[in-house]
Formats: sequence, C-alpha cells, structure tokens
Amino acid sequence: MARRRIRVGCDFTYVAEIDTPVIFQVQPRTSPCVAVEQEQWLSEPHMAVRGYADLYGNPCARAVLPVGRSSFGYDAVTDVADATEDADPSAPECSPGALPDDTLIYTLPSRYCLPDVLGNEAWSRFGGLTPGYGRVEAICSHVHRHLEFQYGSSTALSTAADVNASGRGVCRDFTHLAISFCRALNIPARYVFGYLPDLDVPPDPAPMDFAAWMEVWLGDRWWTFDPRNNARRKGRIVIGRGRDASDVAMATTFGGPLLETMVVRAEEAIG
Repeated sequence: MARRRIRVGCDFTYVAEIDTPVIFQVQPRTSPCVAVEQEQWLSEPHMAVRGYADLYGNPCARAVLPVGRSSFGYDAVTDVADATEDADPSAPECSPGALPDDTLIYTLPSRYCLPDVLGNEAWSRFGGLTPGYGRVEAICSHVHRHLEFQYGSSTALSTAADVNASGRGVCRDFTHLAISFCRALNIPARYVFGYLPDLDVPPDPAPMDFAAWMEVWLGDRWWTFDPRNNARRKGRIVIGRGRDASDVAMATTFGGPLLETMVVRAEEAIG
C-alpha cells in the first residue's frame, strides 16, 4: 500500500498565576496504519515532560506550567497509509448478548453521550431501519444534516441532548450525538480524537483544529464513521479513544491558567 508523510503538531501559550500541573494528549497513537518517524516536545521556558498511557492506552504527557507566560508544543512527522478508512456495507450489528466484554462500556451513558435521554428519538428515527452498517450510516447522515457547524455554539458543559435541541455544534458535538443514537440502539460506539489533514479534499478555509469522529463495533471489529464530514477520508491520525471528549481532552490543567493561543498543524510533509 502506498504511504504518505504527514506533519502534525500543536502549540499552546499559557499564562499561569502559580505553577500548574498539566496533562497533554497530543501524541499520535501508533498502529499498522500510522507510524511516528520523528517527534519532539518544545517548551519555553524548558519543562520536563514525562509520558504514560492512560486507562484506554492513549499516550499522555505530564508537565508543569511555570508561573507567568509559557509556551508548550509538539511536532512530529508521521507515515500513514494512502487510503481511505475501510468500509463494509454488509457488516452486521451484534446482539447485546453476543457483544465482546470490552465493548459493553461503549453502550452505556457517559458524561456527554446520553443514550438514555435520547433513546426514544433514536428508536423512533432509526429503530425501523435494517440493523447493520447502513443504519449507522443513516445516523451519521441525520446528524450531519441536523446540526449546523458553528464555533462557539456549544460549551464544555454541552451534552449530546443540548446540541440536539439547539441544532448547532462543533465536531465533538456531532460525534457525541451520533454516539448517543448508536448506544441507544445497543450499538457500541466510542469517541475518537486526532488530527485530520486535508488530503485529496478541498482545503477547509477555517484554521486547522483537532478533529473528532467515532468508531462503531459491527461484526467483529471497530469501523470509522465521521458524522461531521459524513465522508470517508484519508490521513486520520488517532490521538486518543474513550467514552466521550472527557476521556481525551487535549489538555487537562490542575489549576486555572489562561490559554492565550492554540495552533494545530496537520498537513502533508514536503521533502
């Protein structure tokens, strides 16, 4: 399979009143489809960085933001498969009794995904559809049409039920709503967070940002779905997976530093 090199990374500028411990989730998860060729942490002033893997196996980095203004960044060159993610219209749903044990957590309510609250709507809209890959596609298409993408239309407290009612959100909100509908139908669905470069698609004029999509258990494996873009894409680079965005926050600070700027990079490497 052909491969492509993608440069990814991010930069944060903070102002802190006290030394503030922080956890960053910005490193790609390696897989057969994604390899990290080179990477570096960048900080001013210098900060010691210690890595660990969280409950879900996601790579995390711990540091301490010093008093005053500081910058923290990550830069890497990755090698990815030059192909869109797999699809199989014949992939079936599994009955709840036949689901693997480790998928069951992804059928339950979580901080932002509320299948119990949205269950009646899920069953009325999608319960009559043929179970399987096509039903998940129908959920993604509905969420894609129903929600208007709008920065600032949701907050850190907005749940899937909130954005379903408002009709607006950002990519994480699209994903939370689609996950909630899937879980209400007893289809395991998990939240995925990462880099999504504009490979072989028209460039998005908006500034690059982190992206969110979901993986759904059908048949005997996880499949990628993207209710925000509602299309299969090339170059997805996973940073983390979890129940919802609360499990894979790009930065978790143990204090109240001011985030002045954030820049995200995901583009084909030149040379």
